[in-house]
Amino acid sequence: MGHKSEDRTEERVASTAWWPKWEQELNEYINTCERCQKANRKHQKKYGFLQQKGEPKHPGDTINMEWVTGLGSGGKEDYNACLIIFHSFRKSLRDPKFTSECWTNLYDMLGTKPSSSTAYHPQTDGLAERMIQTMEHICRRFCAYGMEYSQHYTTGETPTLVEKGWNPLLPVDHLKKNILTIQPTAKELHDMWNKACDTAAKCIAEAKEYNKQRCDKSHMEPDFKEGDQVLVSTLNFNNLKGPKKIRDSFGGPFTIIRLIGINVVEVKLIEEFSRKHPVFPIVEIKDSPGPVRKIIKAKKIRLNVKDQRQYLVRFKNQTADKDKWLAEDAIPDGNLHLRRFSTSRRTKKSHQ
Repeated sequence: MGHKSEDRTEERVASTAWWPKWEQELNEYINTCERCQKANRKHQKKYGFLQQKGEPKHPGDTINMEWVTGLGSGGKEDYNACLIIFHSFRKSLRDPKFTSECWTNLYDMLGTKPSSSTAYHPQTDGLAERMIQTMEHICRRFCAYGMEYSQHYTTGETPTLVEKGWNPLLPVDHLKKNILTIQPTAKELHDMWNKACDTAAKCIAEAKEYNKQRCDKSHMEPDFKEGDQVLVSTLNFNNLKGPKKIRDSFGGPFTIIRLIGINVVEVKLIEEFSRKHPVFPIVEIKDSPGPVRKIIKAKKIRLNVKDQRQYLVRFKNQTADKDKWLAEDAIPDGNLHLRRFSTSRRTKKSHQ
């Protein structure tokens, strides 16, 4: 039947059964139900603050490459893809073309260090994704312009002339016969170029800082380590059984093998999940702590200019090295365990 919420489940159970401390045990079971953890979507803040990349010192310092595929074939060679190359970020698409032996050898000969982006995480390479959108917009308008200006075989006129009574102007129609040519001096050209580079670098830095502030408001710092049990989003798994609309939102639990940087993890996938590349952005995983056994101790930390109390939690069927420091609102069935923790502390003080 599922657990709609604690209140609704308590209402159903209360009408049919009763046992000592049933509410506490029921709430603990609901908060650690593996079936619900997989089926329910994640509504908390996303993991991982935005990591800023170093701005290039000059044009061409870092080169970005990305393939746009799935285009219609055209030309004598039947080209159906477009390679976008520009500078600014030190990220490139994780594409087999870039990770093949041929490209790897070419990187070695040129002394180039490639840095691949994470799959299904466009934020890693936002500039490239935005560049692709711009290119697609230009292609659509270019194709539409060419079709509207081409003479139709049946009517003998262009579609625009038939529909609106006039033809659009071509770029050549805007050219003037008498053009005044201005040749700047070498020093003026050098100063102008330096000023343009300084302005561009300043704008890039301001834009990155603004984007980081906006992004971090809806994200929180991850607290994962090797060996932790996590659930992985099934959004980008296309080989799972059953209709996608009613499929579990998360699969697992899986074990974290290693942390790649700050916002990327590698997990040990099993069964039908093992056909996928095991590296995921941290926004696609969520913690799977399991039932809490007890709270061991508490401490105060300074977070965002505020004092916050955290508790060292030990989970059932886990050893001490799996203990975690969690905030009060992050502890499953926290009220129950905090009351037990406070009672045990008072008891210890009374015996001293």
